[in-house]
Amino acid sequence: MKTTLPKVDEIEHHWYVINAEDAVLGRLSTKVAKLLRGKHKPAFTPFFDMGDFVIILNAEKVKVTGQKEFAKEYKRYSGYPSGQRITSFRQMREKKPEQIIYHSVKGMLPKNKLRDRMLKRLKIYTGNAHNHQAQQPEEIKIS
Repeated sequence: MKTTLPKVDEIEHHWYVINAEDAVLGRLSTKVAKLLRGKHKPAFTPFFDMGDFVIILNAEKVKVTGQKEFAKEYKRYSGYPSGQRITSFRQMREKKPEQIIYHSVKGMLPKNKLRDRMLKRLKIYTGNAHNHQAQQPEEIKIS
């Protein structure tokens, strides 16, 4: 018996909307990474881009557990001497709350050529409004 592989043209990408208000960052990120990768589909194939589009609302209201709000840091390095920049979780929440979720989801996706394609289907917004009503996204509750 042969295994059937889906054709690239036959893969359907659905749209989902998730409200991140009072959602824990890690639990939200794992659910989003699963949707972006397509692991919830019965025909999942690891080397195909089978995932769906995900819209996240209220990114600034996401919660973290424990002392992460005070201790978590985001580091980036330019490659030059003294080029390392460290941003605390609180500063990141004030300046770029979308990057908190983006960074978390990015770390949960596979480190290969498909990751950039998957991340392009992730739409993160602060506030309750988005401009993807025409795609008729299905709402998902994060518990």
